[in-house]
This record gives sequence, C-alpha cells and structure tokens, in this order.
Amino acid sequence: MLKAELIERAARFRSAGDDPSRHLADCPALVLNADYTPLSYYPLSVWSWQTAIKAVFLERVDIVASYEREVHSPSWSMQLPSVIALRDFVRPSEFPAFTRFNLFLRDKFTCQYCGSTQHLTFDHVVPRRLGGRTCWENIAAACSPCNLKKGGRTPRQAGMRLIEEPIRPTTWQLQDRGRAFPPNYLHETWRDWLYWDVELEA
Repeated sequence: MLKAELIERAARFRSAGDDPSRHLADCPALVLNADYTPLSYYPLSVWSWQTAIKAVFLERVDIVASYEREVHSPSWSMQLPSVIALRDFVRPSEFPAFTRFNLFLRDKFTCQYCGSTQHLTFDHVVPRRLGGRTCWENIAAACSPCNLKKGGRTPRQAGMRLIEEPIRPTTWQLQDRGRAFPPNYLHETWRDWLYWDVELEA
C-alpha cells in the first residue's frame, strides 16, 4: 500500500467522540519512524503536544493524523498532531539494555517457574555461588515463593522447570512482546499504526 494511501486511511480513524475541549496534556502524539512503524512499542513512542508542534515547525516530522483540538496564536491556528512520522529514519539498536523492566517484559511479567504475575523478583538460574553470572541468559523473572523454594540450587536440583529458557532478546523481539501490553491510552487515530496483526472488527 502506498504511503499516501496509508496516511489517508489513518486520517479517517478519528474518534467520533473526540472532544475539542480535550486538555492539552491529554493530546500526546504517536511517533512513527520514517518507515511508518512506531519507534517503540513498549514504552510506546509518544511525544508531548509541545514537542510534536516544535518538530513540525522545524520540519523534522510529517503530520499523519490530528486531534480535533486546536491551539492558537494571534497569527495562526493548528490542529494538534495525533500521529507524526519522522522524516529521517532512526535505526534502532540491535539489542535492548539489560534492565529490570526489559527483563520483566521479556518474561511477559510472569514467574518463569509457576506462571504467577504476583510478587515478581529475579532468580539466577545457575546460582552465583555456583558461578552463575548476572546476564540475560542466566536471569529469569520469578515470584518470591518460587525464588525462596529454589534457593541456591539449579532448577534441576530443585525439581523446578523453567517455562522458557532465558535468552538475550533482540530489540525487535522485545518490542514484539510489548505489543501484548498496550498502554491505558490509545487514541483512535493510532490503531492502524500499532496493531497490524489484530483482525478488524466486522
């Protein structure tokens, strides 16, 4: 599908209940890369309305869709952008940072031993006392009870099986996982750009 057709289709997806009196702070702009895919799924790549408008005036982005809400000055008025696309492509890094949040996201915010989503912490699969390192391939999300039960043993020694073996994810894999955890706020004009694999309602 041509880019112009994609833009036209997205522009039609304005919420019927979009309130022109919507507070400015409630009008973030979804930021797409130059290939019209989100810069990030999790956290979702959004800019404040001020940053989005500044980028428009600096000609760093194209407006794909807008809110009904407008901003004014003595000499001009403008609908707030709801979706913008960078004019220059930003190449994402191949691998994400090894952080607490990213590790939980890789493991779908669930204990890798029992599947619980409560009281999550981390477990060294091979304990440090046995030479286990603190790295992607040896850390798994675990609930406190499972972590306590396993103690300083390997999963085999403790008779516990991992749901998924820990791996070092690529940025693409982590972003794909993030698509399963949408934020609380999703504007109507964002839908075509976020959930490509979701069937459209009849």
